[in-house]
Amino acid sequence: MAKKDFNPEHKEGPVATAIEEQTAKLPSDLFLWSALGSMAVSLFLQYKGDRDRSLFVGQWAAPFLLLGLYNKLVKLEGHD
Repeated sequence: MAKKDFNPEHKEGPVATAIEEQTAKLPSDLFLWSALGSMAVSLFLQYKGDRDRSLFVGQWAAPFLLLGLYNKLVKLEGHD
């Protein structure tokens, strides 16, 4: 499959390229399970009465899911 180059003037920097090469090696399930795990820990902390920590840990789910989405895009589309 030929790579589509929509913006030939734009190239990723060496740091972004290195990060994308390493994160593409991670399975996408890792981010989904991390999000579900953070929600479970949040629920447990809420049950124990530690509301502040529960809210803090519960907010990790969205970034984990966004990282998983980014990981999937890098795997499908590749990088420069």
